[in-house]
Amino acid sequence: MKRVAVILSGAGVFDGSEIHEATAVLLALDRAGARVTVAAPGGPQLHVVDHLRREPAAGETRDMRVESSRLARGPVAEVKDLRVGDFDAVILPGGFGVAKNLCTFATEGAACSVEPATAAFLVAMHDAGKAIGAACIAPVLVARVLGARRTATPLLLTIGDDPATAAAVEAMGARHVPATAGDVVVDGPNRVATTPAYMVAGRISEVFDGIGRLVDEVLALC
Repeated sequence: MKRVAVILSGAGVFDGSEIHEATAVLLALDRAGARVTVAAPGGPQLHVVDHLRREPAAGETRDMRVESSRLARGPVAEVKDLRVGDFDAVILPGGFGVAKNLCTFATEGAACSVEPATAAFLVAMHDAGKAIGAACIAPVLVARVLGARRTATPLLLTIGDDPATAAAVEAMGARHVPATAGDVVVDGPNRVATTPAYMVAGRISEVFDGIGRLVDEVLALC
């Protein structure tokens, strides 16, 4: 049985994890018989967005880990408590929370910083040769953490086909590969797999199909 950590960043596309993408990851892992640990950093989100009006909600604060428990339907581990030896892989669904809470890409672009515990866990997983999967905007975080590391081959990632985001991925030291919603870019030497999901998808079925393939590829890398 493969053991997989799924790192979330809240609950809701505009200020946390994209709910369809997170659900697609968890469903595909369950169908594959994986043992899943859902985790998130503790601490406040950058802000809270009213998803009906699609604008920040003044005066509201929410905790990433508490909000992530909505998606997990219960307890969520804290990222800083994860141990590499307990896992074969880690997967990060997308959503603006990745770019706002897990890193500062939304405000700082290629010069962004990454939430320390999340960065440390990804580096440790990569050093141990464990598999890493990322969907939607989450590959920018992987690029920031691993792109500039001296690896035998360049880190290959996709965020779909947005020129500005692709340029940022390359500025962080990774190599961007254009892809459609159903594609998965697999970097075998670095044990990283990525898919664009809602970066290019127009339908929920496209997201579930692409993420299903992503999970299959991540588990094959284990």
